[in-house]
Amino acid sequence: MATVSAKSITEQSDLSALKGRISLIGLTGGIGSGKTAVSDILGKLGAGIVDTDLIAHQITAPDGAAMNLILKEFGAEFIDPNGALNRSKMRTLVFENPEARQKLEKITHPLIREETIAQANRLYRNGAPYLVFVVPLLIESTSWIGLIDYLVVVDCPVETQIERVMHRNNLPRAEVENILKAQASREERLSKANAVIENQGSLVTLEVEVQNLHQKILQIRKDSPSSS
Repeated sequence: MATVSAKSITEQSDLSALKGRISLIGLTGGIGSGKTAVSDILGKLGAGIVDTDLIAHQITAPDGAAMNLILKEFGAEFIDPNGALNRSKMRTLVFENPEARQKLEKITHPLIREETIAQANRLYRNGAPYLVFVVPLLIESTSWIGLIDYLVVVDCPVETQIERVMHRNNLPRAEVENILKAQASREERLSKANAVIENQGSLVTLEVEVQNLHQKILQIRKDSPSSS
């Protein structure tokens, strides 16, 4: 879910040491578009995957790095019985209260940034052919746009997004629509894409699309003047 966003979690200088050494791919799409499905396939093909949304979930899980700070700032009512962030309650708060959103991001963004950089460097050292940064709100972040070499957008009709999220997260339609309103529009994402993965068919069709994307990304590095 998009409660803990990855928007503006890192500045270009944080990962600039990797620029030119390895292809840096941004992967984004609206909620329910299928970013995870695409990144999972790319990972199986050998790509180095850094999923900022997954990191956000990890730091707000029981005993996660952000939990003590969230408890101190927001109180026990925002912690679920298992000791994780009560994401539904927090989502409602931050949609209604921009100041609360800023307080949450002040806690989570530095932790997400730190882990993002650590994972990227580790994957580079381990020989990944390229790095894929899965960032739900990449379009909204000028720092990410300035960093990546190639932007991949996972796309599907808005109604498909709504139906998927309602089913996956057991959310009412109005809540999903509010989440969509807080994200860049489908048109904005598509206008900035270097490549688009259409995810409204079968898994087999998606796998073929992603395999073609994988080959295209590998070729980017081969065609780069700086590659040897």
